[in-house]
Amino acid sequence: MRGARKVAAVVPDVRASVGAMLFRRVAGPDGPATRARIHGTPGPRWFASGRPIRAVHADASMFVGGLGALLLQSLHPLAMAAVAAHSGYRGDPWGRLQRTSAFLAVTTYGTADDAEAAVAAVRGIHEKVRGTTPDGEPYHAADPHLLGWVHAAETECFLRAHQRYGSAPLDKDGYDAYVADTARVAEALGVPDPPRDRGELSARLAAYRPELRATPEARSAARFLLLEPPLPLPVRPLYGILAANAVTLLPSWARSLLRLPRLAVVEDVTIRPAGHLLTRTIRWAMNTPDVS
Repeated sequence: MRGARKVAAVVPDVRASVGAMLFRRVAGPDGPATRARIHGTPGPRWFASGRPIRAVHADASMFVGGLGALLLQSLHPLAMAAVAAHSGYRGDPWGRLQRTSAFLAVTTYGTADDAEAAVAAVRGIHEKVRGTTPDGEPYHAADPHLLGWVHAAETECFLRAHQRYGSAPLDKDGYDAYVADTARVAEALGVPDPPRDRGELSARLAAYRPELRATPEARSAARFLLLEPPLPLPVRPLYGILAANAVTLLPSWARSLLRLPRLAVVEDVTIRPAGHLLTRTIRWAMNTPDVS
């Protein structure tokens, strides 16, 4: 009985410690102040309380969806060339994650003024990112067609992850509304006529298929993301679960391009259940609701 009371007393401290560590990784050292500003600043928002984008982007499934999105996005040679040459994802992967998470948080939950400022900053960065692929093809990060691919791949992976691992998956209309919500951000970034429901999203992804291939840079990025994460050895097994589940989100054609075979029995019996357990644990540690 005494031992049980000791365990019960320690659990909140463990939860707070793990949650703080995860939040620090995702949001950076200024994360608490940034969160307070985003949620506490009065003013109109792009998305009202109750919009699907708020539910999806607040869920622990984003850990899986975000990694899946990076893998899928890498299959466009121009997008991958821009990332490889300009993003610094190998030298500063956590910084890149923190900047991305801050952008998602501001545009999803922040005031309209802050969302517009964040978009303007990103558009300014995109405008400067130009170059040539190893095959001699020019790229420009502000190219609306390229932005459209990045948006579609990201939206698809966030949606798939929430549908599979979210604490409260949405119905068909809810996911259509999520795609419509993300279109608001995409248009602000310079994407012309982004998809506004899941049918349009699937059609848009299919339209990009002829342009996609796994370049050496894409396969190198996949190796880094899946096998060489900049993490201490003790936590790499947990990251391995995250990475394996991110791979299972990818369409079969994308897995084939990246040479990531499907192991049906292993995935269904081991990987997916472990993914559900991990996302529930992240949700518990970060003190977000789990109603699954």
